[in-house]
Amino acid sequence: MNHWRDNVRTMVPYVPGEQPQEGGIIKLNTNENPYPPAPGVAEAIRNMDADRLRLYPDPSSTALKRALADRYGVGEDQIFIGVGSDDVLSMSFLTFFNSKKPILFPDITYSFYDVWADLYRIPYLVRPLTGDFRLRREDYYIVNGGIVFPNPNAPTGLCEGLDLIEDILAHNPDVVVIVDEAYIDFAGRGKSAAVLIPKYENLLVVQTFSKSRSLAGMRIGFAMGSPALIAALNDVRNSFNSYTMSRAAQEIGTASVLDETYFQETAAKVIRTREQAKKDLAELGFVFPDSSSNFIFASHPRVPAKVLFQELKQRHIYVRYFDKPRINHYLRITIGTDEQMAALKKALAEIIAEQA
Repeated sequence: MNHWRDNVRTMVPYVPGEQPQEGGIIKLNTNENPYPPAPGVAEAIRNMDADRLRLYPDPSSTALKRALADRYGVGEDQIFIGVGSDDVLSMSFLTFFNSKKPILFPDITYSFYDVWADLYRIPYLVRPLTGDFRLRREDYYIVNGGIVFPNPNAPTGLCEGLDLIEDILAHNPDVVVIVDEAYIDFAGRGKSAAVLIPKYENLLVVQTFSKSRSLAGMRIGFAMGSPALIAALNDVRNSFNSYTMSRAAQEIGTASVLDETYFQETAAKVIRTREQAKKDLAELGFVFPDSSSNFIFASHPRVPAKVLFQELKQRHIYVRYFDKPRINHYLRITIGTDEQMAALKKALAEIIAEQA
């Protein structure tokens, strides 16, 4: 008998979107940005001193932290930096969700939340979204050990207003509330919950460089919150690994933050394409929530989503399909370039006609 197996932690892991390696693919399945990073990023890469890679990186990511603090108008002691927002969120679960009370998150949401809860042995309750995929604020009034939700939500793309977020915060002063803002830069100005941080010490806002800053390949994420929350995160991180951010990631991330003009222009291009894609999909008969992200969560009344997914893949167009209750008749379609979205529309029209 292999008794050592009795002591192995077994998990049902998060399943990421496919990453096809062959050429000629239109990749609209993992919400990456179709445009390159800021020009300063390429310059930072060219100017890197390879000899310095023999030295450990700055454990505090000082330059990147300072750039983020200046950009978002908070103190450097209110910024936590990690290896992508997944690392930041995972560290936040480990740090803040330690009571025996269940944490709360939506039933249709980022599918890493229940994985982390299981990994860290955190009890949880899922709160069902409404029929039109909205949060019900009163579902978060019950006794709990913490709250986490994305805004805009994934995979629906819907963005809740600051009034709802503040209401949830006001009803939960004794637990940490995490707002996962991976897609907030595509929602328009004034939507981030970061403006509530001065008022609520228990609010943690998490963002990423993977979407609007076109740096999914560098794995940079950060959190903003009260100094007390950030200090607690740093204590846990430094008990796990003090050198999480590579020297290259710190320099590249800093260069990205400093080019505000490019950042705004690129986000605006994605938004413009998204709004045109909504019109194109509606012309083909699709229905979808009014996305505020860089993807559209679309369903066709006549052609099953799984069929569309498979047929698109045969045409070398990758989108995301979730074979889960309530959402298995939807596709999540990342916003690509105008040319990519035109090719998608043409392919969908052909498939729908073939299935008639």
